Amino acid sequence: MDENTNYIFTPIPEEMICFHRTTTTELLNPAMPYHHHDAYEIYLFLRGNAYMYLEQSCYKLAPGDMFIISPSEMHRCVCTDNQMYERIGLNIKRSTLQRLSSPRSNLLSCFDGHPFGQDNLTRLSRDQCAFYSRLADQLIASLHSEAYGQDLLAEAYATRLLVFINTLYQSSTSPSDNLMPELVRQTMTYIEEHLLESISSAQLEQEFHYSGKYISQLFREHTGLTIRSYIVGKRISLSMSHLTAGKSVAEACELSGFSDYANFIRSFKKIVGMPPGKYKASEQP
Repeated sequence: MDENTNYIFTPIPEEMICFHRTTTTELLNPAMPYHHHDAYEIYLFLRGNAYMYLEQSCYKLAPGDMFIISPSEMHRCVCTDNQMYERIGLNIKRSTLQRLSSPRSNLLSCFDGHPFGQDNLTRLSRDQCAFYSRLADQLIASLHSEAYGQDLLAEAYATRLLVFINTLYQSSTSPSDNLMPELVRQTMTYIEEHLLESISSAQLEQEFHYSGKYISQLFREHTGLTIRSYIVGKRISLSMSHLTAGKSVAEACELSGFSDYANFIRSFKKIVGMPPGKYKASEQP
């Protein structure tokens, strides 16, 4: 298996999608890869035994756990047994969030108001979960209906959900029960801070005073990723931001820490599913 296949980009084809799913977890891939989207995501966990991995954090999920996830924040959910797995997901593009916002009420606040990869978790009460679920089910029904006025109702339900989420997020305190081992978090931070440089096992040994083999084993045990695939995935994510901002493919390659252009093209296509030139064209207005 190629080391890059366990970190992927999952594009969202529509301006807004919402789903409420209950799944037998034996049908899911227990090694669901880390991924990120080109849209914002609200994830509400309702039932099951699972862990959420989001950037440098790992949480044992409890009913009512809601995650506010921005594009390029890598994440994955891992189920630990065959119990029913129930969740509600909402993916929405930035252009739609901006259109639904007003000068007084910025619906992007819950996403933009926290540091990258931090403070993503809010916990809902049972009553709040029930309220959210009702609104989400109404939104899903409207999104799948061709009847008169359902497009307008879908935007109204989405707006109510987003106002509720933002209001809740502003008044909540983020739980601190991060289960990711400190050494893995420190390794991720080091990689983030040195992403444009060459990063070797010897450098990690010198930085953390553990053997490179131990660091690599612990990293893979708790993330499902090799350190190399994590570095490549983070660099590809950065290159996507540069391409979206208008940089050329060659510039995005250099500005993202790749020293080999051919390797950049190959890695980008494996993770994103298309060459960087095609991705750049798809992101232009």
